[in-house]
Amino acid sequence: MSENVVHLHKHTDPPAADTAPTVLTVVPDAPPARPVPLWVRSGRAVKTAITHERTKSAGRAAVRHGLYTFNGGRIVARRTWDGRTGSRYERMIRAAEAAGNLEAAEEWEERFQRFRAARHHRRMDLLHSPVDAAKGVAVGAGMSVGALVALGVVMAVSTGDARDVITPLSATVDFVALLMRIVQVVWGPLVSIGPLLALLALWSVGRKQHAAPAWALPTNVRSGEGEPITPSIVVKALRDLGVPALARAIKEMGDAGASMLGPITIAGCGVEVDVTLPSGVSTNEVQSKRRKLAENLTRHEHEVFITIPQAARTVRLWIADSGALDEPIGPSPLVTDDTMTADYTKGKAPWGQDLRGDAAALSLYQRHLLITGLSNQGKTVALRSLALWLSLDRSVQFLMGDLKGVGDWAMFDGLATTLIQGPTDEHVIQVTEMVEGAVDEMNRRIQAPPGTVFPPLIVLVDEAQVAFMCPAKDADKRPYGGSKANSRYFMAVRKIHNQGRAVNVLMWQGTQDPTNENLPKLVREGAHTRASLALGTESQARMALGDKAVDGGAAPNLLRPGLDRGTLVVASDGITIPAGQSSITVRTHYIDDDAATAITDRAKALRDGVTTLHAIERGQEHDPLADIAAVIGDAPRVRTKDVLARLAARNPGAYGGWSFLDLKRVLDDAGASPYKSDGVMVVARDRVARALTDRDTDGSASTD
Repeated sequence: MSENVVHLHKHTDPPAADTAPTVLTVVPDAPPARPVPLWVRSGRAVKTAITHERTKSAGRAAVRHGLYTFNGGRIVARRTWDGRTGSRYERMIRAAEAAGNLEAAEEWEERFQRFRAARHHRRMDLLHSPVDAAKGVAVGAGMSVGALVALGVVMAVSTGDARDVITPLSATVDFVALLMRIVQVVWGPLVSIGPLLALLALWSVGRKQHAAPAWALPTNVRSGEGEPITPSIVVKALRDLGVPALARAIKEMGDAGASMLGPITIAGCGVEVDVTLPSGVSTNEVQSKRRKLAENLTRHEHEVFITIPQAARTVRLWIADSGALDEPIGPSPLVTDDTMTADYTKGKAPWGQDLRGDAAALSLYQRHLLITGLSNQGKTVALRSLALWLSLDRSVQFLMGDLKGVGDWAMFDGLATTLIQGPTDEHVIQVTEMVEGAVDEMNRRIQAPPGTVFPPLIVLVDEAQVAFMCPAKDADKRPYGGSKANSRYFMAVRKIHNQGRAVNVLMWQGTQDPTNENLPKLVREGAHTRASLALGTESQARMALGDKAVDGGAAPNLLRPGLDRGTLVVASDGITIPAGQSSITVRTHYIDDDAATAITDRAKALRDGVTTLHAIERGQEHDPLADIAAVIGDAPRVRTKDVLARLAARNPGAYGGWSFLDLKRVLDDAGASPYKSDGVMVVARDRVARALTDRDTDGSASTD
């Protein structure tokens, strides 16, 4: 069977020899589309018109203004009814009974009885009022006519015209006739306009009260963003919280639900109000619904804080102004005041601001410190700002270990006795031996004669979780990390926690993302001041701050990572916390590296000069006289007890057990004996340097 090939056009190029003939298929044109019926097009047009935004806006406006007028009438009617009857007193009595406040219920019942007695007296007076009114009208009319006639007589005598006797009376009659004509003219339009004015008044009342459904309100009102906090808004937010007992109690209270509320007071960048919950509603039911309460108050979750004051069955709400917590706070006084000094014993470190906007200052006197939080939330800056303030007290000594090692603490070089920076196991070993050296210093202080005063020694370890998680072991197979009884870092920290406070040896630690493995329970509970930045879970919040603080409303797990950077929840007796609360939220000042360096430069100028040790000497030969010269640094003279402390920190194994007699023996043998200056024993730098020079010269001569 042969194929019929239809050529539709002439080929200009000859086909290739091996090319098969092309077969073309003629496809007929598609049939024209069926016209859309008129009813479909009309329906689409109607749907477009109905769903258009302008139509929706117009519909909402019509409903809104109609309901303003209708509900305004209801509001006026209810106010009138309340003024004429005892319904207001009955609502107040029900509200007091629902809240369990029997004293208030009895007081309102007494007021209700007085209102009833006064109303009865008024009603009894109405029985006699018609007769009294008639008598009053008759007497008044007679007196008025008599007065007008008397006035007319006076006028007639004055003018000599007897007709003037009735002139005042006729003038009064004419005036009354004029008033009647004015009323006749005005009455018609007044009857027509009066209802419109009444409706306008009702509309105004409804508009002020936003008496319309939320979907019909204007966009700016419907969103409620930044809406001022009023008693009615708080009560409505509590009513819609989803707690059945609370909703029923507020419904029974009627408009008197605001009786649950204390005064709404301005508190910093927000307001604060105490809410006394009705019987049958517990505080934790409200605490657990923080997000819903915030949304009911037209706020974000982080803008509402719920705490538990001393009063029973009461929650304290702090509600921020919309967006206020996203604004940065001012610079630290450490940066703005270059004359500021510190006092470890009596002073407080300027740390930031609380939610009220008041300055938040922390006492560091004899308090171990723990700061934790997720990574990159401002932990190091918050911890460093406390150390920067304390560095301005020249009596304070620092032993520092930075197990991150990126230079966050580099400005303390020349200020700290020891500064170890790095994340490796070797750095953990060095930091562990530094802490163990502080334990030896603590034991030396404990064994000193009673009444001896010791300078504060701050043992600071940043990124301490690296030490707890370190797998390295020493020659005796004792692990440096871990939380067992043979863990060297863990046990050294525990010893300082147990006894260091009494002799001013304090442990400060900064950790990241706490768990039971990288922050053991005994260590975190040994800190007197516990602070937490944003965390991931409530269990971590309990690790950081303890059960009491979290049960009292502390919730660092509800802070926003990244957005609330530098915001801490603090549990400590070293900071002023509102009565009845177990914690306080602090927005800390940010001090950058350049400003921190400027502060440490001021701190170094207050001191005699410190030679910072960057590694702990272990097992190598030591030269006591050279080490004494090294710890004295650039200071012209240093107190002997400070020299002993610095030697112990420099090489705990060699000098941890040294006493004043050991130091004096070495210096006497070298001809650089200590002496008294201003009543205290000191070691002179020049004497030690001269002794070293003489020794080196004698050594060279003997060699020659």
